[in-house]
Amino acid sequence: MQKQRRKKPFPVHSATAPEPSAGVQAPTAAIDRKWLGWRGVGAVAVVAAIILAWVFAMRSNPPPVYRCEVLAEYPHDANAFTQGLEYQDGFLYEGTGGYGASWLRKVELATGKVVQQVDLDERFFGEGITIVGDEIYQLTWRSRIGFVYDKTTFRKLREFSYSGEGWGLAFDGRHFILSDGSEVLRFFEPRTFREARRLQVTSGGRRLHQLNELEYANGHLYANIWHSDYIVKISPRTGKVVAWFDLRHIVPAEVSDNREAVLNGIAHDPQTGRFFVTGKNWPRLFAVNFAEPARNEKP
Repeated sequence: MQKQRRKKPFPVHSATAPEPSAGVQAPTAAIDRKWLGWRGVGAVAVVAAIILAWVFAMRSNPPPVYRCEVLAEYPHDANAFTQGLEYQDGFLYEGTGGYGASWLRKVELATGKVVQQVDLDERFFGEGITIVGDEIYQLTWRSRIGFVYDKTTFRKLREFSYSGEGWGLAFDGRHFILSDGSEVLRFFEPRTFREARRLQVTSGGRRLHQLNELEYANGHLYANIWHSDYIVKISPRTGKVVAWFDLRHIVPAEVSDNREAVLNGIAHDPQTGRFFVTGKNWPRLFAVNFAEPARNEKP
């Protein structure tokens, strides 16, 4: 059972009114104290009203929701429990999960053919991946160990460690960004993998939990939400979700009965601006457009 912290009592500061002197009658002092008390209550009420109005405003202005446009459809290995996805130079790079079923692959986009693969030891449950220069970084779920591979040969170069669970991984040009299934994203220094800062993600003023696979593109983070058919666009500066993308219409009918075959995997093609998305054990992968309509159009 999770321990619950006892809340500290709110400190109450009381000011004792001076005793009435011989020249001041007691009833008058009592009236003054009563008036001061009501004035304090009024001030508290005003502050409370301002706070409530701010909270209501934050929660009554949720970010817009857009239905994403499908540009193309490609084959995808239905045995791949997709945890991470990247795209470079006409090839997909995919990391999968599962004990005894975790690997890193290089895949032809058009055919789905696997052209290169390295398997993880059965002890590890693979998670998110990202590419930095000529290296591929891959997380594991609960082992607190990550792997670095040569992008060309897939030879493992070294390992790195981190605290907590590893889910999604992205790189913004300065820091690695790691999700762990909570509402918090952690930023790590690239050379030492020391934690630099944390960012709480919110949507409409509410914390957004179960952030999963990540992709950094065009100054924003894109994230899957575990057991959700939506992708969110996040400001890496404020942590606020600025848009939701509805992908319910692309979920394959073949996985409708598989609760764990969820939408997961986001890769960006900087040359064309398109994104690639798929899911765990999905038989297809999709090229989609995350462009948002003009401000005067309704999503």
